[in-house]
Amino acid sequence: MAERVSSPTTYYAVFGALIALTALTVGVSLLNLGPWHTAVGLAIATTKALLVALFFMHLLHGSRLAWVALAVGVFWLGILMVLTLADYLTRPWLYN
Repeated sequence: MAERVSSPTTYYAVFGALIALTALTVGVSLLNLGPWHTAVGLAIATTKALLVALFFMHLLHGSRLAWVALAVGVFWLGILMVLTLADYLTRPWLYN
C-alpha cells in the first residue's frame, strides 16, 4: 500500500494552529472564568493533542491498528480519570 505524504503547507498550518492555541492557553490563564477555567483549558489541550496525533503522528491516514491503539489509550485514560475523580470527589464525605 502506498504511503500518503502530506505537503509542507499542511505541516506549517498545523504548526501555526498549535502556536495560536498555545497563545490562547496563555491568554485564558490570565482570565477569571470561575468554574469554567478547567473545562476551557482541557478543551484547548485536547484540541492540541488531537492535532499532534492526527498530523504529526500520521494517524489521519494510519492503519486500523493505529486507530485501535489510540482508542485503547483514550479508554485507559478515561478509566484512570474516573477512578481518580471518584476518589477525589468522595473525600469530603469521609470527614463530615
